[in-house]
Amino acid sequence: MIDRRTFMGTTLAAAAAGATATTREARAMSSAANQAKFRLAYAPHFGMFSNHAADDLDQLRFAADQGFWAWEDNGMKGRSVEFQENAAKVMAERGIKMGIFVAADIDWRNATLTTGKKEHLDKFVADVKSSVEVAKRINTKTCTIVPGTVAENIPVGIQTANVVEALKRASDVCAEYGLVMVNEPLNWRDHPRLFLRYSDQAFAIMKAVDHPCCKILFDMYHQQATEGNLIDNINRTWDEVAYFQIGDNPGRNEPGTGEINYRNVFGHIARKAAESKREFILGMEHGNSKGGNEGELAVIQAYRDADGF
Repeated sequence: MIDRRTFMGTTLAAAAAGATATTREARAMSSAANQAKFRLAYAPHFGMFSNHAADDLDQLRFAADQGFWAWEDNGMKGRSVEFQENAAKVMAERGIKMGIFVAADIDWRNATLTTGKKEHLDKFVADVKSSVEVAKRINTKTCTIVPGTVAENIPVGIQTANVVEALKRASDVCAEYGLVMVNEPLNWRDHPRLFLRYSDQAFAIMKAVDHPCCKILFDMYHQQATEGNLIDNINRTWDEVAYFQIGDNPGRNEPGTGEINYRNVFGHIARKAAESKREFILGMEHGNSKGGNEGELAVIQAYRDADGF
């Protein structure tokens, strides 16, 4: 998971700098693109196509014109109720499924859930409770959770138990609506102090929580940096995974810009999902390797190439 404040700031700056196309120009560009629906639910985010559509809601329409049928927005909870309702309306009109948003304002500098402190636990549960209302408004069933940083001078087993207890309490809050908190392991390189790092660690915690509203977000960029062996680790944790995110490594840009064979990985996920009769959103939580219109079209083409299993 990209640092949420940095990611949102970069995204908004890109949108402001690149918002040069009118809605009419966006429609003209989209009509020339391949409009076939993607096989998997790849989910772009606001700012990814800002050169083709300056307005956020038009970015949803542009993405649908290119064959995308999912979306995600880390910062959706911080947007106005009016925007949330309007975005939900556009997504419903264009057949777009809403994916994750960030449910809890985790303090990246402090230990939070790993400490077991009551004030941290109470704030987390309250944040999740308020996120249920956002999820209802935007018609999604998934939100992102990060437990926080390592707690100094507390044994790792106790930290794990503290996290499990917090997730159990928050899961009960989510249960009535069925909102699923997806817990995201983050890599050691970009986030050196964060507690949740490994897919097997996340799997063990989910088994301990033992609740349908608490699952794993398997971010393939982070897990490639941390442990590699993506397909085997997806297989091992499959029963507890509810969401995927994408980014090539190194660089954290679109598929084909790094070392991950995304064509094989996407094909494996698609076949395994079909066998188990499950459907996943795959969030495009990465940057564009090139700027401008050219870079945005390169992202679309990268997914066309990787989607052709």
